[in-house]
Amino acid sequence: MEAHALEFLRKMCDGFGPSGFERDVVRLVRDYVAPFADEIRSDKLGSLHFSAKGPKGGPVVLLPGHVDEVGFVISGITPLGFLTFNPLGGWFDQVLLGQRVKVRTAKGLLPGIIAAKPPHILPAEERAKVVTKDKMFIDIGCSNEREAKELGVRIGDPAVPDSAFGTFEKTIFRKPENGGEEKNLGRTTLACGKGFDDRIGAFIAAETVRRIKEQGIPHPNTVVGAATVQEEVGLRGARTSAALAAPDVCLTLEVDIAGDAPGIERHEAPSKMGYGPSLVTFDGSMIPNQPLKELVIRTAEECHVPLQLSQLRGGGTDAGVIHMHNIGCPSVVLSVPTRHIHAHAGILSLEDVDHAIDLLVEVVKRLDAKTVESLTAV
Repeated sequence: MEAHALEFLRKMCDGFGPSGFERDVVRLVRDYVAPFADEIRSDKLGSLHFSAKGPKGGPVVLLPGHVDEVGFVISGITPLGFLTFNPLGGWFDQVLLGQRVKVRTAKGLLPGIIAAKPPHILPAEERAKVVTKDKMFIDIGCSNEREAKELGVRIGDPAVPDSAFGTFEKTIFRKPENGGEEKNLGRTTLACGKGFDDRIGAFIAAETVRRIKEQGIPHPNTVVGAATVQEEVGLRGARTSAALAAPDVCLTLEVDIAGDAPGIERHEAPSKMGYGPSLVTFDGSMIPNQPLKELVIRTAEECHVPLQLSQLRGGGTDAGVIHMHNIGCPSVVLSVPTRHIHAHAGILSLEDVDHAIDLLVEVVKRLDAKTVESLTAV
């Protein structure tokens, strides 16, 4: 990955942007795509569109990735100066306690820690139970309500995980498919940080449009990258983005649950980190357009890009709304397998990200008017 692209990814992931408060991250995307995008537009909810225009009258190919991250919104201040909160997006109670957060107030950012009643003073039967979100609070070091208000805290202030983006390398050791001893396949770079769900998708969209424009890659369509908002609270930005772009076909860019972690069965999460991007064959919000799915698979095989097939029993993506826009929009979801999503920090392979961009560019090149029309032919 090029150094300036990696720096852009770092800024995106470190940016402050829970659902409904994405403006800072959207502006980062706007500034990055401005030098190469043919057109930049936004909808009235805050999603940003940036395009690479092709032949007039060609199909519109939408590449959405949402930039909102799971976070919190302050619901109250206790008499002792602690902050109660509601979740923005889906949080698993077990991952919250003891984690650092940033609270954005009218006076700036405040550090805080998610805490609860100490286990040392709980009865034995209570210590064995999971502490739920409604029993937690954010400690910002205050001793009363007035101190918290003096710091600028108000009901409705947002908060996000405090987890800096970073990269590290490892050597890949892998057994051949036909068996035998593990082989050294060389070094690879991994990334660790917050907000991968789904700023990695918006990053892939931006890099795809950038490559098409800067390398002068012919494409028989207009490609519209989209940094959508409020996905984690109900796919809201997807609705307005579909209305703005009026897409003929959609390739939604997301993270996938990497199943190569303890306790996960292969059928629960088939994709693995470091084995290429994944194509989601089913989730709780959409069954993909089958001809488009086969086109992506065939393109990966022709171009020798590693691709995994995945599925998710529940959950959903922006494609869940976009594929039903107007009279329907053929859609698929291309994802990057990521460990520990919806937590304070995740891990992913930057090689998987690069392969996703490679594949997306090749698929876009094949989406001419005749091909797009064939996706829904009966």
